[in-house]
Amino acid sequence: MTYFFIILFVLLILSVKILNEYERGIIFRLGRFSAIKGPGIFLIIPFIDRIEKVDLRIVTQDVPSQDVITKDNVPIRVDAVVYYKIVDPQKAIIDVENYRKATSQMSQTSLRGVTGASELDEILSEREKINKKLHKVIDESTDPWGIKVTAVEVKHVEIPKAMQRSIAKQAEAERAKRGKIILAEGEYQAAQKLKEAGDILGTDPIILRYLETLTDASREPNTTILFPMELVNFIKKK
Repeated sequence: MTYFFIILFVLLILSVKILNEYERGIIFRLGRFSAIKGPGIFLIIPFIDRIEKVDLRIVTQDVPSQDVITKDNVPIRVDAVVYYKIVDPQKAIIDVENYRKATSQMSQTSLRGVTGASELDEILSEREKINKKLHKVIDESTDPWGIKVTAVEVKHVEIPKAMQRSIAKQAEAERAKRGKIILAEGEYQAAQKLKEAGDILGTDPIILRYLETLTDASREPNTTILFPMELVNFIKKK
């Protein structure tokens, strides 16, 4: 009789299961899918039922660095991070052997595919666009496994040193170009003001020549400017 109660007690312990709020249990009865249990406390049939636990929290998974040749034939190394969670525990356990490994492999393949179809400038300057493409591709691929991808972020893009020097020279040339454009715009505005002043003072070439000289001289610091009497008398008349 004592052994009977001991066996009964052991069976009771084996049959009682407790799952946290963020967990679900996939119950297989004699090898066949039976039910999804949890959270909280529930009972199973010992030695007949088998339980597979599934965590429903968001998983952060690093995508290892991938060697990629971009659309404009530049070799780079790029890595990323994927955030996903299980929304259908049954599919995640039954439809794919190892959902974590499968998601990792799909993320690596998608990272190579998306970055390989993009140009280097797009990868460097339009990171948000690349992230959205990756998100869409990975999410669509993992959806049949009951997995929802919440976000994908490209973390680091490593380019060859020779290309880094080329990009630095290009950026320097771009800055010099902007500087010249700004200077040209300033010269244009100065010329417009000079023309307006000439229209006010008249069309006397001597006066205009004096104004141009004053404009050039005013750019130099510590400059003493002498006004000719002709200019002074003309301004008095006006």
